[in-house]
Amino acid sequence: MGSVQPPDRQAVQEVDVAVIGCGPVGALTANLLGARGVRTLVVERSATAHGQPRAFSCDDEAMRIYQQAGLLDEIRDATVAPPLVEYVNGAGRVFARMALSETDFGYGHAPLRFFDQPRLEHTLRTGLDRFPHVQLSLGTELVGLTQDEDGVTVLLSDVATEQRRTVRARYVLGCDGARSATRAAVRIPLSGASYAEPWLAVSGDVPPDAVRVGDTRFVCDWRRPAFVSPGAAGSYRMEFMLRPGETQDEMQRPGTVAALVSPYVDPDRFTVTRAVVYTFHHLIARRWREGRVFLLGDAAHQMPPFMGQGLCSGLRDAANLSWKLSLVLSGVADAAVLDTYEIERRPHTVEMARTSVRLGHVFLARNRVTAGMRDAALRAVQTIPRVRRFVERFEFKPVPAYRRGLMAGGRRAGVVGTMFPQPRVLVPGAPGERLLDEVLGDGFAVLGRAGVDNPLGAWRPARFVAVHPSGTSLADLPDPLAGPPAPGGPDRVDVVDAEGVLGRWLRRHGADLVVLRPDRFVFGLVTAGGIEQAGRDLSAALGAPHGGRSRADTAGLAAAADS
Repeated sequence: MGSVQPPDRQAVQEVDVAVIGCGPVGALTANLLGARGVRTLVVERSATAHGQPRAFSCDDEAMRIYQQAGLLDEIRDATVAPPLVEYVNGAGRVFARMALSETDFGYGHAPLRFFDQPRLEHTLRTGLDRFPHVQLSLGTELVGLTQDEDGVTVLLSDVATEQRRTVRARYVLGCDGARSATRAAVRIPLSGASYAEPWLAVSGDVPPDAVRVGDTRFVCDWRRPAFVSPGAAGSYRMEFMLRPGETQDEMQRPGTVAALVSPYVDPDRFTVTRAVVYTFHHLIARRWREGRVFLLGDAAHQMPPFMGQGLCSGLRDAANLSWKLSLVLSGVADAAVLDTYEIERRPHTVEMARTSVRLGHVFLARNRVTAGMRDAALRAVQTIPRVRRFVERFEFKPVPAYRRGLMAGGRRAGVVGTMFPQPRVLVPGAPGERLLDEVLGDGFAVLGRAGVDNPLGAWRPARFVAVHPSGTSLADLPDPLAGPPAPGGPDRVDVVDAEGVLGRWLRRHGADLVVLRPDRFVFGLVTAGGIEQAGRDLSAALGAPHGGRSRADTAGLAAAADS
């Protein structure tokens, strides 16, 4: 793409962020930005909804991100959580299983959920209607961009009429998939490998009494590996590896599809909604940023499907970058904070992709002897309780943690840099238990035992959550809904630790308080004697320009410690 030549006599639209692509990653990113008041334009080449059930699964981290976007109920109600995942051989004999119904990583949601992508995308796009400062432009494609020190000039074209218009954005986010026009525009190459083995992906709808295999299974048949599972809203998903010599046209024929699905569903009562042949990739962009242009999701990385983490990784990108952009755009943080996006996200993404590849090696044994050895070895090692737990409880999945980045000290140290748990709490004035994130707000939060002072004082972007032990009467605590906080005072919420999780976490890590980032990763731990240092650490990490709002607000950190 060449340089942008703005059309004559046309007003240039100005936005804070232009999001290119409105698949699940782009739509979620726009929702997260919209919730933080960022003026956002979302550009999508297709004039209609995608309508294809491509992505199929998400995890507890993804559900927590949807929760941050304020769309948890709508999305959760349209998903299903499988209780069990089995690995079976060609004869249907189980040689390994993951007991998902017994697995809880502590983030407030089931470790695996299946969804219908068209319905998910509809929910995410409808969510944008909440924000008058977010605009969705369908049937529009990116045809060029240029950058300068202050922003990006983006040239867009109407797909139907070819009429062009110019947009001026402070930042551009490429969420436009594996064939990203944004990535091409800034000339960022991909590195990695594509795998030669093609697969047939079949999605469809089936009534419950026409389902022949009701469990989620990896069918590790050396003759034809497959994945099969019931999905959300009466759907069923199957993927079959092609054998040498089989062609795309042959495999997509209705008769071939019917024969392949018949062991798992009644083909006469199975309505196919999608049957396509694809190959998978293990690719990553050489860099995820070029000036003011960032890559997210498949535009930045693509991985094998065996962990179901392709979309989840893109959602993590959105959760990581959106709040940092919001702070930079509002002057609370210096633009250097944006450098931590790739620093934090790339290593975790690479590790997740490598784990997916290793899992694929287990799945894809392609001869009888190798498959038999695999089955026997996995059955044998699972007689060891610790190994069996490692497999059954999905403990081989990389934990949500960052090695370096925006955290106290700049590097992971113990739980600093890891995702904080999300137990249920009780809140005065609110009926029943609530998930913790619902009371943390959308900015930084400080959580600590009641009676310990808030180290961030009156620093307005942060909320202080005072934790009272289980059994504390809600009637004895102030109702946060009873009236506004005192003028100039900190935003404070008192909660009761209904499950005792928060108190145990603080004791285990020797902390009186914990400072949480907006994406609920641990920024730092604080003891009563280290309050002043906590303020300095956060001020230094955000590093807002002199004269900006952050300098004035974070000056209150040390003052709070002295008061």
